[in-house]
Amino acid sequence: MKVLQFTIPVPHDHTIIVQQDIMPYFYPHLHRHEEIQITWVQQGEGTLIADNNMHTFKSNEIFWLGANQPHMFKSDPSYFLPKSELEIQALVLFFNPHGPLSALFNLPEMLNVKRFLQQNPNGFKIPAEKAEEISTKMMLIHEHIGIEQMIHFMDLLRLISSIESLGALSEGSRPKLYSENEGLRMSNIYNFIIQEFEKPITLEDAANKAHMTPHAFCRYFKKHTGHTFLSFLNEVRINEACKKLTNESPIGIAQVAYSCGFNSITNFNRIFKRIKGKSPSEYLEEFFK
Repeated sequence: MKVLQFTIPVPHDHTIIVQQDIMPYFYPHLHRHEEIQITWVQQGEGTLIADNNMHTFKSNEIFWLGANQPHMFKSDPSYFLPKSELEIQALVLFFNPHGPLSALFNLPEMLNVKRFLQQNPNGFKIPAEKAEEISTKMMLIHEHIGIEQMIHFMDLLRLISSIESLGALSEGSRPKLYSENEGLRMSNIYNFIIQEFEKPITLEDAANKAHMTPHAFCRYFKKHTGHTFLSFLNEVRINEACKKLTNESPIGIAQVAYSCGFNSITNFNRIFKRIKGKSPSEYLEEFFK
């Protein structure tokens, strides 16, 4: 994965960074940093790319991203329309367990928390039933400073590390990290696919966007993402289909299929089951039961 290396500015009098974001859309480039990141999406929806995996996100969801884990919260295309008045809001915590906090994590009383960090390098999503409790604690960290903030931070770690059966945002080892220029190239490719997936885009279209021949692009994309162009495109489309199927104003399965770039219901059903392990109707039944 080609990603931008970020350095989170750390004030001399803080070891926990609290950031309140209110913007037209999330930062649209793949990036990574040494700090572990906890993001509470207070308002917004889109697709989270973590390493080479995709996950939909919406308001009131919380994600834990591991240290140096390549990621991008990509807002839905509606946020990028010329006259869009939409905005995202997020409360984000950053901390580096290997910086000044290392002494804290090396205490014997913190052994379980330290082990939890080591066991979850690839991040996870906070279960929905725990989101309110975790977001309340994050708000307390945001509202306090000094020792009170540290106490709330340690309690947050206690709460999160006690959650069982967390599913990783990505599986396996991470690919080698490369240059900043290639990070921008991969970001542009991802952004193109995520913004244009509803259209009948082709391999040639994506290759042209990357200024490569189709053959060279195939090898490049597969090497750096672990996906073929078509498999990644299909995952983007199926992720969007899941959002539309479970929307507050749901539309029919056929309409969802066509609106997400599929040209036949049969093809949509086949690819949906291959990616999600169940048919669209089974997915809906399980979601709403």
